[in-house]
Amino acid sequence: MRLLKPIATELVGLFIDDGSLVFAVLVWVLAVAVALRAGFLDPLMAAALLGIGLGVLLAENVMRSARNAMNKSQQ
Repeated sequence: MRLLKPIATELVGLFIDDGSLVFAVLVWVLAVAVALRAGFLDPLMAAALLGIGLGVLLAENVMRSARNAMNKSQQ
């Protein structure tokens, strides 16, 4: 049983590295889905907003991680 906990932790870590990124992605997907369901967006616009928004979130996360890594290496 002691062996399973580190394995499970590693598996979760493979998919969820940064909790803030996961939260932001979930919020963005939910916002686009609600807007689509409410009729504020047509499906093509929702797909475009979803893709662009997820790309922006990923780029921001990568830049923040790189900035943190550079700050750690300078110390």
